Amino acid sequence: MVDIPDIGQEVQIEVNGHNGKTTHEGVILHPAAKNHVTIKLVNGYNASYHIDEITSIQVTGSISEQAPTSNNSLTFKAGLPHVRIIHTGGTIASKVDYKTGAVVAKFEPEELVNEIPELADIANIDAVKLGNMFSDDIRPQHWNKLIDATKQAFDDGCDGVVITHGTDTLHITSAAMCFAWSGEGAAPPGRIAVVGSQRSSDRGSSDATENLISAIYWAAVGPQPRAIMGDAAVVVMHTSSHDGTCSILPGTGVRKLHSTRRDAFRSVNSQALGFVNFDDGNPRIILDSMYETRLATVAPEINEKPRKYSESVRIAQFISGPYLHEEVIEAVVATGPQAVVIHGTGLGHLPIDDPGNDAPENTKVWRALTRCINRNIPVVVTTQCINGPIDMNVYSKGRKQQEMGILGHGSVTSPDSTVVKIHYALSSNKDVADVLNANLCGENLNLLRE
Repeated sequence: MVDIPDIGQEVQIEVNGHNGKTTHEGVILHPAAKNHVTIKLVNGYNASYHIDEITSIQVTGSISEQAPTSNNSLTFKAGLPHVRIIHTGGTIASKVDYKTGAVVAKFEPEELVNEIPELADIANIDAVKLGNMFSDDIRPQHWNKLIDATKQAFDDGCDGVVITHGTDTLHITSAAMCFAWSGEGAAPPGRIAVVGSQRSSDRGSSDATENLISAIYWAAVGPQPRAIMGDAAVVVMHTSSHDGTCSILPGTGVRKLHSTRRDAFRSVNSQALGFVNFDDGNPRIILDSMYETRLATVAPEINEKPRKYSESVRIAQFISGPYLHEEVIEAVVATGPQAVVIHGTGLGHLPIDDPGNDAPENTKVWRALTRCINRNIPVVVTTQCINGPIDMNVYSKGRKQQEMGILGHGSVTSPDSTVVKIHYALSSNKDVADVLNANLCGENLNLLRE
């Protein structure tokens, strides 16, 4: 039996397993199981082997903690745009904890800048750290901090802002930024790009570098936003699983549709505003023709004072289907939400009919929702299908829902952006029905019909 080096040691191991003898290089991690050795491979993946399968281990080095580098050495160059990175955390700002093998948020903003020297030729960059959070922990109070930070950046003369963010709720934050800055139809003073990565920055397969370069390039030299087609704050992520192109996606019409792929983000009832291509390693923006045409025909006012979100707003969400019951609705509504959103099936349908007299639960759901509407609690339906409109005119059930007072008919706003839009309406003391029917900044624009 070989001696197992300490966690954090760089090693070369020889394994005699099912596929014969193989050799691997990596870093010793905490073992995934008893009597196993787990290493972080050079390609970023973990591999575990039973001790009896290992014929030799050679230590080649060790991982040591490095102090965060400083960006004080960066020199501002005359004539370059000024871009501020606002750091919240997430995988784009993460490294592997070699004691556990887990990815943890630990990069400082200065490290992001110094890791990618190409950025010095794109823009004069400074960085502000708001936190080191994974995005599932972000709530409306953090949106408000981002609103303040983006406003401060523009007040300081920045041409653009890049928000580094975890990917799981990145699209929700991008929608919140869009409505905060452009919900009244005006445009922010500069470009806002929200960026993340699916693979941590120290992995060979990381998408962090191209994503960050693309986001900063867009924030530095992209077109001025016009509060159209969801461009007030854009999402910048890989276009495919390969390197070479990043998509510029509308902040109100995008969603994460895969848990691990580098091209996880896709547009919803919308289309990419453009792409950043890397030709010979140099970024170049290619605009979508429709977006380019609209840029030339719209000249909105500039918003100097974005709206914030009420942190006391509560929106209850339910999923339509066989497990939606009256008592669950009533229990949640008893907590006092200001609105109810139901992710309906298909065109936006709910289990409220009992044609065979064998599903009394459906009648009870109908009654519970009717009571909500009678209490002046807006009940809004969106769709589990992600893409496609809410159309309650096609089937009799949909028309019944409209007669009940359920809102949402005709909307093509993505499900997550719909919830943020409701929050925006409630925070601004606007009528939810009026706001849902409107196209505030490109979120309710059905390109397929135009």
